[in-house]
Amino acid sequence: MADEDTDDVDRAILRALQEDARNMSSGDIAERTGTSDSTVRKRIQRLESEGIVKGYSADVDYGKSGYPLRMLLFCTASIPERGEQIPEILDIDGVVSVQELVTGEQNLLVTVVGESDDDITPVAQELLEMGLTVADEVLVRSHETTPFGGFDPEAESS
Repeated sequence: MADEDTDDVDRAILRALQEDARNMSSGDIAERTGTSDSTVRKRIQRLESEGIVKGYSADVDYGKSGYPLRMLLFCTASIPERGEQIPEILDIDGVVSVQELVTGEQNLLVTVVGESDDDITPVAQELLEMGLTVADEVLVRSHETTPFGGFDPEAESS
């Protein structure tokens, strides 16, 4: 659940950053939150230092950039080792994300992008060599995201 120190202003800042961190100035956010520009900058610094905001990244359309395949690999790793293996998995060429799952037999979800099957197959082989079991492979057609609604004060009041 949300940290007790995260208030409505913090949530509005998080919402704004999720919507468009690159083009959203602290002044724009201050206007939306009814606070000052300096308050927003201090709040963002605190959110970053506390690890609530972990970083900023580009939302890349891999298909348009020449990598049309997005494959989800459902893997099983030994429970004591699965968390420790994530950095090594992320180092595999083509892997763009790893999610640690806490229910079900498959406990790691590895997302891989590539130009062809020849790009995906070596990733699965490297996972096997690490001692993981690749239980299922799913080819993804599209992947869209949206900012978390819990950060939108407008949604809570309606």
